[in-house]
Amino acid sequence: MGVPDHPIDAIRLDPNMSLKEQSSDRLRWLSPLQQPFEVTGFAWFGEERRYRRLPGDSRLPLREAVDLLADCTAGGQIHFRTDSTRLSIRTRLAGPANMYHMPATGQNGFDCYTGEFGSRTFISVASFDPSQREYESILYEGLDRRMRSVAIHFPLYQGVEEVWIGLDPDAEAIVPSAYRLNKRIICYGTSITQGGCASRPGMAYPNILSRRLPYEFINLGFSGNGKGESELARLIAEIDNPGLLVLDYEANVSIAEYKAALPEFIRIYRERHARVPVLVVSKIRYGFEGEKPEHFRERMELRAFASETVRLLRAQGDDRIYFQDGEELLGEREADYTVDGVHPTDLGFQTIADRLQPALNRILDESIAP
Repeated sequence: MGVPDHPIDAIRLDPNMSLKEQSSDRLRWLSPLQQPFEVTGFAWFGEERRYRRLPGDSRLPLREAVDLLADCTAGGQIHFRTDSTRLSIRTRLAGPANMYHMPATGQNGFDCYTGEFGSRTFISVASFDPSQREYESILYEGLDRRMRSVAIHFPLYQGVEEVWIGLDPDAEAIVPSAYRLNKRIICYGTSITQGGCASRPGMAYPNILSRRLPYEFINLGFSGNGKGESELARLIAEIDNPGLLVLDYEANVSIAEYKAALPEFIRIYRERHARVPVLVVSKIRYGFEGEKPEHFRERMELRAFASETVRLLRAQGDDRIYFQDGEELLGEREADYTVDGVHPTDLGFQTIADRLQPALNRILDESIAP
């Protein structure tokens, strides 16, 4: 059999793979910056009204990479209730999709869930031309006219300059259900925390957990740049109403850097939040460790240091600090749960969330749950 002399065009062969015609006829366009919408996941949103994960001012020096990555909207969510039979989204992004190992729907897409905490159902993800910065996409249509809770996740690896929500002209939009407790779960870490390489935003592990637990989640994963700098510790300590701080940045630093940074990060955070629980998570096992024993040895030394740091702090009286072994989060089939031996697939993120949730539940039950 010869090699075909033309490329295989799956879109032509399967109409289900093609972009559908997007129509905004007779929709009413509303800004999430206005009532009744609630934007969550951006700790400084209330004072700056920007879709950004760190404050925009320069009161503390930030490395350029961290400052740029703060514009990625990982963890941002839009909440509201509506009886609209249709829902569309219109957005202008900071740039087009350009990642080779992460779907454009995860990097630049929004996805939509309906239902309440603990029982949210995935409805759809935006469909768009990944080469474009601006798009409009139908998230659902043809539903029955009844009030439903809606949660929309922001893109994981791109900045969002503007977003609008399209509803039926006669539809009602009202404020969303409130969180059970006015506490925030703050996740500081790496590209994995940020969501690389989920196929869509809702599958990043902090977003998965946010649908199960009735708390606002703040995603402060900085791809390749979660290094535990003191400036980040001070900024994170500014975040109001913390219920739990998760430190999951071990994979971005050397052994020497981690040993210098971790105790200092915790010390700075404790100056302001003496009783907020802190969970230190060691990095997951990489798929190629069997062939690269030096990576295994480094991970073992990092894990031992993190565990011992937590043990010593508890011995000194800090009973609100905890350790989670990252090796337990993916288990023995870690290579099959990743795209490239490092960054999880959706299955990998689901597994991390499933195995991390019991630890979060236990800590929250001990500290802040009524």
